[in-house]
Amino acid sequence: MSAPTRLRAEHLPEALGLTVTAPRLGWTPPAGTNSQTAYRITAGNGWDTGRQESAACSGIPYTGPALDSRSRFEWRVRTWNTGEDGAETATGWSQPMPVELGLLHATDWTAQWIGADEPEIPAAGERPGYAFTKTFTLEAAPQKARAYATAHGIYELFINGRRVGDQQLTPGSTSYNTTLQVQAHDVTDLLRGGSNTVRAVLTDGWYRGTFGYTRDAGMYGTRTAFLAQLEVESAAGRQTIGTDGSWLVSATEITSADLMAGQRVDFRMHDGGSALSAVTSPGVRPAVVCPGGFTELTGPLAPPTRVTRDLAPVSITRLSNGHQVVDFGQNIHGWVRLSQLGAPGETVTLEYGESLGDDGDVTRDHLRPFDFRTPGAFLDAGQVDTVIASGAPGEVFEPRHTTHGFQFVSVQGLAMDLPPAEISGCLVRTDLERIGAFSCSDARLNKLHDVVEWSFLDNSCEVPTDCPQREKAGWTGDWQLFIPTAAYLFDVTGFSRKWLRDVRADQWENGVIANISPSPGPAVTSAEFMGFTNGSAGWGDAIVLVPWEAYVASGDAGILAENWEAMQRWLRFVRTTAETQRHAARAAARTTPAPHEQYLWDTGFHFGEWMEPGGPEPDLFAARSADQGIVATAYYRHTTDLMARIARVLGFAGEAVALAELSANIGNAWETEYLHADGHVTQASQANCVRALAFDLVSPEHRATVTAQLAGLIRDAGTHLGTGFLATPYLLPVLADNGELDLAYELLMQDSEPSWLTMVDRGATTMWELWNGIDANGIAHQSLNHYSKGAVVSFLHRFTAGLRQAHGSAGWERIVIEPRPGAGLTAATTSHQGPRGLIEVHWATDGAVLTLTATIPSGTTAEVRLPGEPAAVVGPGHHTFLAATGRDTAQPELMRSTL
Repeated sequence: MSAPTRLRAEHLPEALGLTVTAPRLGWTPPAGTNSQTAYRITAGNGWDTGRQESAACSGIPYTGPALDSRSRFEWRVRTWNTGEDGAETATGWSQPMPVELGLLHATDWTAQWIGADEPEIPAAGERPGYAFTKTFTLEAAPQKARAYATAHGIYELFINGRRVGDQQLTPGSTSYNTTLQVQAHDVTDLLRGGSNTVRAVLTDGWYRGTFGYTRDAGMYGTRTAFLAQLEVESAAGRQTIGTDGSWLVSATEITSADLMAGQRVDFRMHDGGSALSAVTSPGVRPAVVCPGGFTELTGPLAPPTRVTRDLAPVSITRLSNGHQVVDFGQNIHGWVRLSQLGAPGETVTLEYGESLGDDGDVTRDHLRPFDFRTPGAFLDAGQVDTVIASGAPGEVFEPRHTTHGFQFVSVQGLAMDLPPAEISGCLVRTDLERIGAFSCSDARLNKLHDVVEWSFLDNSCEVPTDCPQREKAGWTGDWQLFIPTAAYLFDVTGFSRKWLRDVRADQWENGVIANISPSPGPAVTSAEFMGFTNGSAGWGDAIVLVPWEAYVASGDAGILAENWEAMQRWLRFVRTTAETQRHAARAAARTTPAPHEQYLWDTGFHFGEWMEPGGPEPDLFAARSADQGIVATAYYRHTTDLMARIARVLGFAGEAVALAELSANIGNAWETEYLHADGHVTQASQANCVRALAFDLVSPEHRATVTAQLAGLIRDAGTHLGTGFLATPYLLPVLADNGELDLAYELLMQDSEPSWLTMVDRGATTMWELWNGIDANGIAHQSLNHYSKGAVVSFLHRFTAGLRQAHGSAGWERIVIEPRPGAGLTAATTSHQGPRGLIEVHWATDGAVLTLTATIPSGTTAEVRLPGEPAAVVGPGHHTFLAATGRDTAQPELMRSTL
């Protein structure tokens, strides 16, 4: 008998250590049904909803017995559903899902924060790891045992020599001053009656290590600390072992560890995790109890970070200098696992990189950041590990206290040839569930899609990062551009909620959204050397765009509600700036402001379009006084339009009306200021024309003129794109939905620089930061792993394969299936696991007839639009449609769900 599947609590498939007392539950209805009419949830703690007449299958709040710290229940669900004949039938019970809360209150902790005494703190990037050890006795084997742990730094926990869990880089990356995640582990099977030893290894991590483009260190503090509490229940009673001054601290095999610089290990210093004594073990001393808070502690919102894949080398080449260059065939984020080490006492160095130099060895030159404080100078690229073997059998080097972005590793100092079986590349990322896929009849487009997926996976470690090597930073602009694509391919709901919690925490008092989250908070980001760059259009707007896209994908309006106040604060900053300031050039040209100028956002720092092909090199300091009003006002219009929609979803009718009116006024002001009377955009660029159409900045009578202007600019560029960072995701959809579908496909299939297929043809395995990331001479430039340009694959999902949500839908309740083939494609397939089930679309053509098959899940309505055929509205089930191929007759509707 069928039953609901994919049970979730707070969007998580694993719910251990939650700190939410009314978790929201969800499930996927069984396939083969038309619609859910009712559900019943039962739980082991006595909760029984009884039959609830509802079609809802997500966002169901727990309403059972009150939950508190350590509360646990297992819940299951059955549903009643209608079939094709309209008859109602009941499903079987789902498999149960356990939900367990962590420690909710500061008073639940008897443990104390502990650290190492450091009379002198080594320089950033050179700091060693510390081990904290406690040996204790249990009178009996445990019946239940939990370990709750967190750190100021990165920690690993071991019990009786065995690592606790498979999570990596714990406690994870958050804005530590306000939010620090606690990991809860079931350690019942690791403990035994009698003597037990717990050992934690602690390094700098995000807390005090170097980080980001500027390699700043000590962002959250100058001393690392560890906090853990083991709670054991057995026949002998309950026992709690918490960190305190009785724990011992010692050196570890990790002689230095830094997220940017790399990790050094000397296995001769490894203590094996055995019991230590401050009396008999040299260098061992009592831990220091140190200050640390408990109010910022919280449970998980996102899945944990794990090693999700191991890659074998595709080649290992020994160079004349003795270095052995390992090629994994794929640019990844993580580290290597090396089991062939050098002779005892010999140092083996591993240098990680994305590209090879002329000498065939790894080069990191293109990854060196500019030193803003020393014009013309560069900072070191980092990404270097070292390991010294002790000679003990079974030694394996896996540097889990750093991460790197790499395809190649130069192994230096290893005399013997390295067998491929002795080294593997470990992909380290947040363990996001895949929910979308695409393929088509063109091999290069399939490769492009693969390249984009890999780039996102490499940049999904803890937070959505811009690149996994040079910065590892959660740039707001990157994620707002890519989240529509990511949310189609992976379940990023919890991942985005976690990140947005940090964005809110990092918001300045005046409403400015910090460029990067997590960050040390407003007091630091507003005062730092480059603080003036925060608050840019297209970056700060992420506080509105990201929650909206997460809502559209999941149907969870709670994401909108928890960010609404931060959205309002951002909008007040933008609106105040627009209404009270004028750009100096505009003020010089017109002493008295025109009425529409109150709606122009033309002052302050803005990145602008950023990285337009052939454009000038970015100058952040000059941008402080530049007039970017044509870009900023466009986003002002777009953000207010979305906030009007969000207000309607949240039931704020009055605010929705006011925001819609403000958005219309901003749109009119943009058209007045930046459109000639004949309908042409005044500052002619592809990006400005794209935004004019995508953000509905021009009147209907001018859309054809702006479209023609955009097409002309593209043709003048030799049928090449000229968009930079902000406009590229919108380019092809705007063309397709304004009568230029063929031109959109010409750009997609363009294989000379700048283009997406140039990357494919030059061997890219991830998206590049620059269109010429590897130039025609094979030389690397800047990061070779930036996903933002990869948002183009949404065009493949929504136009080529033809699957998108209907306008106004959320949670994939209503969909449109409208393939719009081009470029000689003869087939395409896509699928998406929505909240109600799996949606599948496949089409193929023999040149005369297009055959489309579609699978529609329970509770979902699809409008199928095919050339020359009337639109058909169908419900759940498997459907087949035939249509004669011919002229594109699609109804204009933009790719992004926001439009």
